[in-house]
Amino acid sequence: MNLGALEYFGIALTLLVYVAASWLRRRTRLAVLNPLLVTIVVVIIVLVLTGVSFDDYNASAEWLTHLLTPVTVCLAVPLYEKLQLLRRNFLAIIVGVTTGILSGLLLTFGVAKLVSLGTTDYLSLLPRSVTAAIGMGISERIGGSAALTLAVISLTGVFGNLIGARFVRLIRIKDPVAQGLAIGTASHVGGTAGAFELGEAQGAMSSLAIVVAGIVAVVLTPLFTTLV
Repeated sequence: MNLGALEYFGIALTLLVYVAASWLRRRTRLAVLNPLLVTIVVVIIVLVLTGVSFDDYNASAEWLTHLLTPVTVCLAVPLYEKLQLLRRNFLAIIVGVTTGILSGLLLTFGVAKLVSLGTTDYLSLLPRSVTAAIGMGISERIGGSAALTLAVISLTGVFGNLIGARFVRLIRIKDPVAQGLAIGTASHVGGTAGAFELGEAQGAMSSLAIVVAGIVAVVLTPLFTTLV
């Protein structure tokens, strides 16, 4: 397919599928019909059937990538509304998020060692729990593949959205602050969408966790780059 006449092919395809998937999710209420997951699968199928390369698709959808940063910033709104909650739990937030990011980095390192993962793949996986706006930048800085990092970050977000809220209930985490921090630290924006289903406090804390996790990851991730 010649994308010269379809400059916004990627944007149109992605938005159309996402809107349709969101409608389907609301109608069926099936967790497996996560809009992000459905969009990823359908877009891949369309690209394969039409013969459009990922590079061409990505180039025609680049404006969606540019929107990642402002969308992430918008998550500060519910956080501002819960500012008193933040002040009361400041120390627990810093310690909790730092521990979560460190645990994720150690787990990635352990898996990389266990399966003899290549250096580029390992470096690309390190920022997997950080929001894409930050994680892709980290990946490029440390020598990873930004495309692979984005794919892994997307899958992490989808997974967190699918099971995050259910998992914290399963392991009997009842405090709203702890619930939100756990989900946001582990699965960034994707998980945060699910955290809001638990409540405004959970969503606000999950939003905060995204920001704090990004800062902590920028500091800690380089320490793991030479271990494999």
